[in-house]
Amino acid sequence: MEKIEQRGNGFYSQIGKLVIPIILQNLLSAAVNSADVVMLNFVGQSSISAVSLAANYTSILFMVFYGLGTGATMLCAQYFGKGDQKAIDAVEGIALRFSIAVAVIFAAAAFTIPEVMMWGFTTDPELIEIGADYLRILGVAYLCWGLTEVYLSVLRSIGRVAITTVLNTFAFTLNIVLNAVFIFGLFGAPKMGAAGVALATSISRLLELVLCIIVSIRSQNVKLRLSYMFIRSKELLSDFMKMAMPALANDVVWGLGFSMYSVIIGRFLGSDAVAANSLAVVVRNFGTILCFGMANAGGILLGQKFGDNKMEEAESDARKIVKLTVITGAIGGLIVLASMPLVLGFADLTETGKHYLKVMLLINSYYVMGAAVNTTLIAGVFRAGGDSRFGLICDFIDMWVYAVPLGFFVAAVLKLPPLWVYFILCTDEFVKWPWVIHRYRSKKWMKNITRDNLFEEPPKPEEQGAE
Repeated sequence: MEKIEQRGNGFYSQIGKLVIPIILQNLLSAAVNSADVVMLNFVGQSSISAVSLAANYTSILFMVFYGLGTGATMLCAQYFGKGDQKAIDAVEGIALRFSIAVAVIFAAAAFTIPEVMMWGFTTDPELIEIGADYLRILGVAYLCWGLTEVYLSVLRSIGRVAITTVLNTFAFTLNIVLNAVFIFGLFGAPKMGAAGVALATSISRLLELVLCIIVSIRSQNVKLRLSYMFIRSKELLSDFMKMAMPALANDVVWGLGFSMYSVIIGRFLGSDAVAANSLAVVVRNFGTILCFGMANAGGILLGQKFGDNKMEEAESDARKIVKLTVITGAIGGLIVLASMPLVLGFADLTETGKHYLKVMLLINSYYVMGAAVNTTLIAGVFRAGGDSRFGLICDFIDMWVYAVPLGFFVAAVLKLPPLWVYFILCTDEFVKWPWVIHRYRSKKWMKNITRDNLFEEPPKPEEQGAE
């Protein structure tokens, strides 16, 4: 198996080949979310708010799939560095077992009880009705996503980021086009408003799955095969549970925490704050594209070097990744600031909503630096060496002991003004900086987590006797 070190002349060449396609994927993903908000802006503030709240389930599901994909990436990257294809197939199968089960549960809920799902975020009857229609159609996308996310994660783990970028580009571009078609009823299609966003997403996800199957058929190494779910390895399952499950739980804890921010904003701060926050999140996503891409690329590169036992080189590369993260975090903040005039001029909000949006964007201009450093270290550097438990503990305490309870307290009990509540919620990333930086300096995350002779047949009794 060709290792990534053989394809580049140095760290910056290697990281560039990984990070540029990943950034493009993240940019396209943010573009889809932006297109949703932009187009729904012409439908009405209620549609923006309803889809923003309903999309929290997509965010939660993304965290689950991302956690499973990250767990698979942790192991697959190191086994790719080691040169063990059978182990990669087995890890993919383990991740598919979990992802398909979760996808079925979410899809079943979206098909049968979407109103109940919406009630968890709002009591507004209009928002519940719009959001329920959206979720009911989106259930199809959930099912497809459970397969494609794991497969694309495994492809990325072995350095095949170009093909994943092509697949994502197709899906995201199609999603944007179909958004316009179904939201506004173009070319004779029904004018569906918010529900059109869900239909566009489901169609694009379905076709992305079809393309993944085609790529799998033509691939020489990583395949998308349900039969991989039946490859048995107690050692790999144990490793996956020890490393991937904390990563998954970490992402779910983090995702649910952000969803609770939406609950706080939706239930206590009013529709102006909800609409302003939905636009601010879109802008923040653009601001974090560079640093999140660095986290993903860095994790893949470091994982492969750990698997190949190049510890000193991996440590040196990790320092460079952190420095690049600080630079990309600063660039992300500038992107948020530079976008303010355009976003404020475009936003179809009330005067109060526009005021909220302006301050939210100012807060997010520095918030992206906190997110950049923490994400790169926790989800990139630490996980490359299999250290996923620290991130779970850190984010659980930060979100559920500090940020969420404090947010509810200042909003529901102290009844602080909306922007003060928002500012307090956005302190979460900086509160955990000391723990995260201390963990990085400890070097406890530097590990080769691969095993030898996983699938060798045990010697027969007569062979043992002959010896």
